[in-house]
Amino acid sequence: MLSSAIKSVYDVVVTLLLWSYYSVGFLLFFAPFYLAAYFFSQDCERSFQRLNHKFYRGFFFLLRLLVPWNKWRIQEEVLKIRSSVIVCNHVSYLDPILMISLFEKQKTIVKARFFRMPILRKVVELSGYIPSSSSGETLDMVARRIEDMDAYLASGGNLFVFPEGTRSRSGAVGKLNKGVFKIARFCRKPITVLFIRNTDKLFQPGRFLFHTCVSNIVSVQLLGTIEPDYQSVDFSITELTSRVRSLLEDQSAEVTV
Repeated sequence: MLSSAIKSVYDVVVTLLLWSYYSVGFLLFFAPFYLAAYFFSQDCERSFQRLNHKFYRGFFFLLRLLVPWNKWRIQEEVLKIRSSVIVCNHVSYLDPILMISLFEKQKTIVKARFFRMPILRKVVELSGYIPSSSSGETLDMVARRIEDMDAYLASGGNLFVFPEGTRSRSGAVGKLNKGVFKIARFCRKPITVLFIRNTDKLFQPGRFLFHTCVSNIVSVQLLGTIEPDYQSVDFSITELTSRVRSLLEDQSAEVTV
């Protein structure tokens, strides 16, 4: 058994290595490819999404290598998802980058503050991601992204969204924002519901260091697909939101039992 002091030191070492990959590794190994995609790619958005996918796959490869006590169970059905509007619970900052690592062709809704950070703004903007706020200078961008979403989904891309908007610190499912369900209705697409477990035990909310020396299993599970009848006069965004919430709450209750 490792002593608590050794565990603490290992937490620090692993955290520094991972964030070094995230910052220095990006500048040294990935930034040149992003620049090449920006200047020479015929489909910049597609190229940026592919690079995001590869960058975060590298991050999780390193994480798995450095933290062998943590196991990963990603359902095969999850990896096969295409052309879908995906909603998922949210318990850790790892969740969005985990989703990017799973899907090569992906879009998501990003907090508006990231569009105010000079370098990061260009990455998320050129990746085709959607600002969470549709006011001010992002208004036209949001409108264009949603108008193009149907064609994007038809081409095999996925839109994944955490409708809670922020991480749950207790594991309980919070209030779901209806924005993603309105996008699904606009595109006439079904809703695919996923559930992430235990990323918060690996990278806890409010803690800078990774929690590396504990036995843990991170899993991503497909809960089901809801296919609303959008043409029906009885269709309700509120009812659709409630159905998704029920699926997520059932799984959340199983986790906490």
